[in-house]
Order: sequence, then C-alpha cells, then structure tokens
Amino acid sequence: MITHTGLVLRVRPVRIGDESALAKFFDEVTAEDRRFRFLSVVRVGLEHVAAMTAIDHEQTESFVAFDETGTVILGAAMLACDPAFENGEVAISVRGDHKNLGIGWELLRHVEAYARARGIKRLMSIENRANKSAIQIERERGYDATSYDGDMTLVVLQKSLAA
Repeated sequence: MITHTGLVLRVRPVRIGDESALAKFFDEVTAEDRRFRFLSVVRVGLEHVAAMTAIDHEQTESFVAFDETGTVILGAAMLACDPAFENGEVAISVRGDHKNLGIGWELLRHVEAYARARGIKRLMSIENRANKSAIQIERERGYDATSYDGDMTLVVLQKSLAA
C-alpha cells in the first residue's frame, strides 16, 4: 500500500517471531503515543509484545506495517472482536519519526477492509481526548464520537461497516 505522501508500506498479520521487531518499534513510538495506545502503559515490555504476537488470528488480529524494504516496522494495528464477530475495537500506533505521513490513515483503512470482509458490523476505538490526531483521522474516516461512560478523559469513536 502507498500512503498519500508516497510512502510505500508492506502490511501483513503479525507472526510469532516478530517480538523483537515489535519491541524495537514501540521503543520508537513516543511516550505520549504509547500512553494513548495502551491508556496507561508508558513502557511496552516483552509481556506486551508477546501478547501481541501470540494471538488467535480469528477473534483478534494484529497487523504490522513495514517500510518498503520489509525490515523496519513503521506502524502496528490491532483488531479485537467480540465473540459474535459483530463489533471490533481497533488500536493503532505509528513510529514517532514517521508520524503525519499517512501510516495511521492507511492502517485504519486496512483494518476497516479486513473487518468488513470478516462481516464485522461496527468498529470502535477508545481514545484519550488529548489524542487529537487519532480522533481527527477517525472522524475523517466517518467515525462518530460519544463520551465514554465513567471517564471524561476518554472518547468512544464508532463507525458502522454495514452496507
């Protein structure tokens, strides 16, 4: 895939063996963006990347976006679905030195297409209200924002994938 800035990305599902590359990737994600992605964790440890690779590839899917050489992870996206495969929650991270190049936009579009093909009816994302760039991308892609019950620092963005 190619971003609007011309950046070439190679996107594939995560695999066992990607742990060290993912750990290195999250070291290159800004501390603030790690906090936004995990809603509390500032340092992503081996237990986190192990959990991101040891997934079932059914109810949960995780994608990595490499540079055009296929050696450096520039972005990561995870989709976690409910047991009925009606709703899915998406979370995306981008390397700090590659922000604003269209990686997050393309990863979100990729996850949407994947979810739609799987029959998922609705996607959602829970964002910290301070994460203006993620909220803007999601709103541009047709997500509606509502308050998160019980925590005014968070917002829920949802998009119907039904035809």
